[in-house]
Amino acid sequence: MRKGEKLIIGLMVLSVVGLVVVKLKQSAKETTEDPGIPFFSTASEDVTKQAGKTIRAFNCRDCHSLWATKTFTQAVPAPALDGMGSFRSEEWLYNYFSAENPQEILPSRLKPQYRMPSYASLTEQERRDLAAYIGSLKVEDWYREQAAKARYEKLTGKEYDKDARI
Repeated sequence: MRKGEKLIIGLMVLSVVGLVVVKLKQSAKETTEDPGIPFFSTASEDVTKQAGKTIRAFNCRDCHSLWATKTFTQAVPAPALDGMGSFRSEEWLYNYFSAENPQEILPSRLKPQYRMPSYASLTEQERRDLAAYIGSLKVEDWYREQAAKARYEKLTGKEYDKDARI
């Protein structure tokens, strides 16, 4: 190896070591504590079990994410269910699930085959359990504004306005 080649390799090694040191110093300064998972549920075990049966029977997770996870088949841009109870009341959800045409309550920009179906054919108890469970899915306050922004922009296609909640 020639003297010039040794010099170039030495400079490269020195540069890499220098970048690693700088990155380590930067990461040491970042002391932001992980706030944890922002989603939680206040539902009873019985409501969770009953609603879970309905969610599985109607393949709700084919469109909606739940507990911040998506299935590998998800392609529909449906709203995440996590934190939904922070945005909608249990009674609103019950009325939505009971509607013959949910788009009359909450219009959808999706193609008809991807729009929210009616669950009016479910028994009243099944709709109540589903509304109670979805209504129990809360989001921590620190995450609420971020979730509201994403939800608003997804549903309306417009830039977020914190005073214009839907």
